[in-house]
Amino acid sequence: MKTVVITGASKGIGKAIAKAFAEMNQWNIIICARNTTDLQATKEEIIGQYPNNNFYTYTVDMSIKEQVLDFAQKIKDTVETVDVLVNNAGVFIPGAISEEKEGQLELMMNTNLYSAYHLTRAILPMMKEQQSGHVFNICSVASKIAYPNGGSYSISKFALLGFSKVLREEMKPLGIRVTSVLPGATWSDSWKGVDLPESRLMQAHDVAQMIKSTYLLSPSAVVEDIILRPQLGDL
Repeated sequence: MKTVVITGASKGIGKAIAKAFAEMNQWNIIICARNTTDLQATKEEIIGQYPNNNFYTYTVDMSIKEQVLDFAQKIKDTVETVDVLVNNAGVFIPGAISEEKEGQLELMMNTNLYSAYHLTRAILPMMKEQQSGHVFNICSVASKIAYPNGGSYSISKFALLGFSKVLREEMKPLGIRVTSVLPGATWSDSWKGVDLPESRLMQAHDVAQMIKSTYLLSPSAVVEDIILRPQLGDL
């Protein structure tokens, strides 16, 4: 069975990605998040719809390096190979650089960048051994454009896109594909309670299906960057 690992997957885009891979059946699906209750609910929901998969959940705070590395070891103890790694865990706290609270940069760099760096480094030996694999890094349109009130979030997402580009170059000769995913405004907890029509933002399902389709390309092709925006533009 093939294996997909998705971080921050109890809600929103991460959960939608888990569903998209579960649709293909006969997968080991490994997800993590900070909230154990949400993880269990997600597992029960997806297994109920797609029972022909193995589903593993782990409670992990991806902002803490030790927990990230412990999660990586649990993955290695559970499966022999990882075919897809989706670095999706992230946190968004709006604020201007000159006004945001002390520690915001460190928190968002730890969660949005360092978690992907440490987990990817831990998983890459498995992909190198099999000379195949696909790493998806969930960046943001804020990785390319500076938005007002973006602050440290934008800094961390610019850095994540840089990490993706460097990794892509390094993995080219090894048969490992790397894709940066840059979604615009998507319905998730970050937009919960916003008074906007449903059509104004993208659905998490839209992002998940793009990732699935990109993975299903032949091994000789890779989509390096996926940029998705609401039809009416950014918010």
